[in-house]
Amino acid sequence: MDKKLKAFERLLIIMDELREQCPWDKKQTIKSLRKLTIEETYELADAITNNNYDEIKEELGDLIMHIVFYAKIGSEKQKFDIADVINNVCEKLIRRHPHIYGDTKVETAEDVKKNWEKIKLNENKNKTVLGGVPRSLPAIIKAIRLQEKARGVGFDWEKKEQVWEKVNEELNELIAETKEQNNDKKIEQEFGDLLFSVINAARLYNIDPENALELTNKKFIYRFNYLENKTIKNGIDLHKMSLNDMEKIWQEAKKHEKK
Repeated sequence: MDKKLKAFERLLIIMDELREQCPWDKKQTIKSLRKLTIEETYELADAITNNNYDEIKEELGDLIMHIVFYAKIGSEKQKFDIADVINNVCEKLIRRHPHIYGDTKVETAEDVKKNWEKIKLNENKNKTVLGGVPRSLPAIIKAIRLQEKARGVGFDWEKKEQVWEKVNEELNELIAETKEQNNDKKIEQEFGDLLFSVINAARLYNIDPENALELTNKKFIYRFNYLENKTIKNGIDLHKMSLNDMEKIWQEAKKHEKK
């Protein structure tokens, strides 16, 4: 524990020094750091997707630095300091884990999640069930959080298999809209409904749709790069190839990719 505390103290000291002496660090505000923090979060997400623990360690360090930076600015404005930040989250964790720090009984992780949402609602009497979902979240993540929040108060399918009827319903409505009208706005809405239902299905089957889509992105990149490199190696212009010839190399790429 002493080693961990000393490491954290070292970071706090360095941040104090940078804020006082470095022209760039002195210039930063909470708003100027915001986009950089978002970028760091995505870099951490990439490292996690790649299962690269060296990169995860590095990106976590960058995020911790940002947290300390925000706390430093907060203390300068006499709003809060790093101790306030840490104590606040400690109190929240204790409050939201009554099965550990109180007498509440739970049996499953799902019970814990439901309890968590109920406690959050009680903490924020003026908030609605969906009120705690940040507006600036990426759409896929926001859809998951909305569905999880709704599930927390019992608004969900009784059996997960029921979701496929909804997926098929939304797909058919989208197809019908593309055939019957030339209303781009309506088609866009139907695409949204279909995507929301597919994300809902992924949630019910314990699949992270963001991760699933990223795996497919990587698969597409590998296969397309294989196609492009194969044509370059054979002196063929990709633009002049037929779709059938491309498909043959695409199928070849599928056999060579790592599973």
